[in-house]
Amino acid sequence: MAQSGEELSPAPSEADHVRGSLSARVVITEFADFECPYCGDAYHVLEAIRKKYGSEVALVFRHFPLSMHAHAGPAAEAAETAAAAGKFWEMYDRLFQHQKALSARDLRGYAEALGIDGEKVERAIAQRTYHARIERDVKSGAASNVEGTPALFVNGFAYEDEVSVEALSDVIDRALAARPGVSV
Repeated sequence: MAQSGEELSPAPSEADHVRGSLSARVVITEFADFECPYCGDAYHVLEAIRKKYGSEVALVFRHFPLSMHAHAGPAAEAAETAAAAGKFWEMYDRLFQHQKALSARDLRGYAEALGIDGEKVERAIAQRTYHARIERDVKSGAASNVEGTPALFVNGFAYEDEVSVEALSDVIDRALAARPGVSV
């Protein structure tokens, strides 16, 4: 969660993981932890939103692994290893669909199922290969006053309502009905 009225810092860019186009009328930025059960619930909501709105909505993902979740950091490393192979979103889906199975063996298996060398995932986890990339997202969350996960921002502003298809659709519908450049 982020404090109400907070603005996202920095704005989404091509350096982020983007599903859709940053030129979409509505851009939802999610700070999440792959082990967080509330993030797992939000995953299903965001999937329904993607299906409902198609190209009108883009999703930006930023890592925010919580220290209380032992598998969150390794899962983030596995996701970044997949990103290096051009398969971030496939791994993102797999991690959220199998949140209760995030052991090193599981992460290796998910990578191999996606055609990624499992040893690369193991090395990335052991050597924290993508720590700087993950930490960049965490610092963005801190700059945006993210206090927990999931934290959503809609068109750059903190979303504080219930994470449900209905509530999020209401905000998206208002954004789509507004003139471009007007915040909701």
